[in-house]
Amino acid sequence: MTRNIVISGGGTGIGLAAARAFAADGDRVLLLGRRAEVLEKAGVPGALTYAADLAEPGDVRGVARFVADELGTVDVLVNSAGGAGYLEPPAGSDDPLDRVAHNWTVNFRQNTLTAALLTEALKDRLAEPGGRVLFLSSIAAYRGSGTGAYAAAKAGLHPYAHDLARELGPRGITVNVVAPGYVEDTEFFGDTMDEARRERLIADTSTGRAGIPGDVAETLRWLASPAAGHVTSQIVQVNGGAERGR
Repeated sequence: MTRNIVISGGGTGIGLAAARAFAADGDRVLLLGRRAEVLEKAGVPGALTYAADLAEPGDVRGVARFVADELGTVDVLVNSAGGAGYLEPPAGSDDPLDRVAHNWTVNFRQNTLTAALLTEALKDRLAEPGGRVLFLSSIAAYRGSGTGAYAAAKAGLHPYAHDLARELGPRGITVNVVAPGYVEDTEFFGDTMDEARRERLIADTSTGRAGIPGDVAETLRWLASPAAGHVTSQIVQVNGGAERGR
């Protein structure tokens, strides 16, 4: 049976890998992201695309209208939009507090607000029973990110997911979080990754390798399947053992 899958951040990296996995199952996929040209080049068979800044309520209302018109019901919502705030334009000020405020605001908007606004806009359209809500967190939510802002923004998804699981559980809808470790072949690090840092991150794992987007996509795919129907309010780590489950 064809399902309707909505994936934010669906044009690159983990979101794109998830989109390809669902499309290969015969599901209908809607890709969301800020850059229309990236979505159009994604090459996911049969996928719909809609460009929007999901940190802006007006844009999210546009997404909700598009979903209502084109899909009706959402079977699986994957909140993959996000990123490292330091890759965004810097604060227009040299004042230290202005820079802190900018950094924390950018990270919160990209990684927390996007997921909250999209989920709240679409939660009444989730299939019941059987709907799935999935969030992408990070190993940084457990061990920090160097500046605190990105890690805190990702960690904020965890209690939201727990609250949402309680709210939607009576409707037969599950809510889970996937927290990846170091994943290559994404835009996350920009040009900041050097070989020494890469080696350190791989050395943290028990598997001796970096993650790839497909590792995370397959976890999302399983959590969205009927086999995971009694799994909800969980944080699933996909990091090769770099951070122990807790």
